[in-house]
Amino acid sequence: QVQLVESGGGKVQAGGSLRLSCEASGRTFSISCTGWFRQAPGKEREFVAAITRYGDLTYYGDSGKGRFTISRDNAKNTVYLQMNSLKPEDTAVYYCAGRSRPLCGQYEYDVWGQGTQVTVSS
Repeated sequence: QVQLVESGGGKVQAGGSLRLSCEASGRTFSISCTGWFRQAPGKEREFVAAITRYGDLTYYGDSGKGRFTISRDNAKNTVYLQMNSLKPEDTAVYYCAGRSRPLCGQYEYDVWGQGTQVTVSS
């Protein structure tokens, strides 16, 4: 089993930055791809970004392009999502997810964290 724990969410003013962290524990070797998703109230969950096991490839959804950067530190079993120039429409619960199957990006994921709230005020 793999456990994912997100941290780093909070409240920030528009134009500010936050860095989310996703720490994995357990059978981390089974995860070939780690992604970030978000879900705002009343909206469907959307794909933000993903990164392969060794960080050689990254993928971004429309919501993550340009202002967000995904990265990882395998020594810490942690994946990060750096979010800059935040806007009120970025307000959502952000989830980390792990995928053990081939291919990385906007695909189905196998394990999910509990989520961390990001609130951006205008």
